[in-house]
Amino acid sequence: MLRTNRRVLAGVLIVGLQTAACRHEPEAARHDPPARVERREGSSIARVILSAKAVERLGIQTAPIREASGARRTLIPYAALIYDLHGDTWAYTNPEPLVFVRERIRVDRIEGEVVALSDGPSPGTPVVTVGAAELFGVEFGVGK
Repeated sequence: MLRTNRRVLAGVLIVGLQTAACRHEPEAARHDPPARVERREGSSIARVILSAKAVERLGIQTAPIREASGARRTLIPYAALIYDLHGDTWAYTNPEPLVFVRERIRVDRIEGEVVALSDGPSPGTPVVTVGAAELFGVEFGVGK
């Protein structure tokens, strides 16, 4: 009788350990990366798509591009300005929720915390003011 109880106990332990080892993350968690990059055909500029959790973790913030009063210029916060390796200037726009696209801008002048543009996205377009460097890193695979 003691041997039978030991065998039953051993069988229960083995089944229990196998069940615990087979537990997986939910299907969505395994296949939903925090960020993905979609290359656009014929363009060196990609779309960076983040999960809602990634946006929260990075603390992404945006502000709309403003139109300068009495001038043919637009204004963005200085925090939105990104320089690439060649010194070209960019800003990440947020055309739809969780999607970020790097857009070339031309700086006319910088006055404190405001950048006056001579060329760039139209007024009202949201630009990333917190997290732009992280988006740049995701787009170019920094850290991979």
